[in-house]
Amino acid sequence: MTSGSKDDALARAIAQKLHTQEGTTKAWDLKLKDAGVGWARCSMTLREDMLNGHGTAHGGMIFALADTAFAWACNSHNVTTFAQQASISFLSPGKLGENLTAEAREDVREGRTGVYTVKVTGEDGRNVAIFQGLSRTAGGPVIEEEN
Repeated sequence: MTSGSKDDALARAIAQKLHTQEGTTKAWDLKLKDAGVGWARCSMTLREDMLNGHGTAHGGMIFALADTAFAWACNSHNVTTFAQQASISFLSPGKLGENLTAEAREDVREGRTGVYTVKVTGEDGRNVAIFQGLSRTAGGPVIEEEN
């Protein structure tokens, strides 16, 4: 993980906390790669049980990977935040054994609403999917900060 500001360190701690508490990260072996204020990156290696009937990555698995990066990015401001809406465009199939990476970036944050774009890429750098998420803050910190 990279070094940075105190705010980036808190954002990484938030992503790590969410990563540790989520059952999906354990079930699918999602890896937290890095995070900072307004962004997060995670990865997942595609197993046989993650494939569809055509032998490529099930769209739900790609969505879950992107949604996880989105969640960590939109909670990075240390305000409890949830997805309000999300959509995904599948561009290229994921393959058995391939490691996919999702990187979420904050496009806009205004009031209680945030807009995020998540790019999912394959090991060869090709675009696998583009996810767009709309977040809504619920209030309260994700991690209690000491004064």
